[in-house]
Amino acid sequence: ISPIHCHYKAFFIIYPNEQLSVCLHRVYVDIIQNLVATGKHIHQITYGCEWNDETGETNVFRQTGFDGEDFMILDLKREKWISPMKQGFSAQERCNNESIRFQYWKYYLQNDCIESLKELLQLAKSYLEKTVSPQVSLLQKNASSPVLCHITDFYPSNIAITWMKNGQEYSKDVKVGKLLPNEDRTFQKTVTLKAEPDEWMKNEYSCVVKHQSKIIRKTLTENEIRTNIKTPEPVGMTVAVASMVSLLLLVIVAVLGYFIYSIVQN
Repeated sequence: ISPIHCHYKAFFIIYPNEQLSVCLHRVYVDIIQNLVATGKHIHQITYGCEWNDETGETNVFRQTGFDGEDFMILDLKREKWISPMKQGFSAQERCNNESIRFQYWKYYLQNDCIESLKELLQLAKSYLEKTVSPQVSLLQKNASSPVLCHITDFYPSNIAITWMKNGQEYSKDVKVGKLLPNEDRTFQKTVTLKAEPDEWMKNEYSCVVKHQSKIIRKTLTENEIRTNIKTPEPVGMTVAVASMVSLLLLVIVAVLGYFIYSIVQN
């Protein structure tokens, strides 16, 4: 709900027959015109509310500033407008005579502002508490390429990735990549290990991923690596398959020949 929408709703619930422009602007128009001399000036308005979701306590505030100094403060406990500067005393008196103005801000800050804040916090809480577990893969282009520990599809973005060698943290030949976003608002990251095959075959290398959703450990083995290298079939198996296909073709030709010979004899 936008603040403007909240303003209109709060105003017309209390004062359906009043004109909004008269209530909100009549006093300030006269005040600012009398206060402003030549040149440029800055008029600021700050308002909002606070809510403690554990204790239920609330706090609201509304104040204005003129050229960087406090000009008018709304004191809900004393139910008054207060000006801390001498130039604002006349404005303070006029605002306090406008009871409709005070009631409007009191209703908005103590009701609509608090309710809107609760709705926003509920939406933010459901979004911030969402977690998506990471998917971990070990990738390698070819036998001489570095091994990539690729982590993707995780949320939130906080994650710890470590290469381990024989149970100890290993960082000598490790390069950490940047955190990158995915299209679905999850994240991905890559940590590269540069080690020769004979090195990681003799030792136990593991990529350990710690995320708030779970902890994943991938041990570097030939079976675990996803690669573009195609494993050639054994020569003996290829020869056997070719022999079986040839034999099958010979049988088919023999059967067809016998069938044709029988037809010709008849």
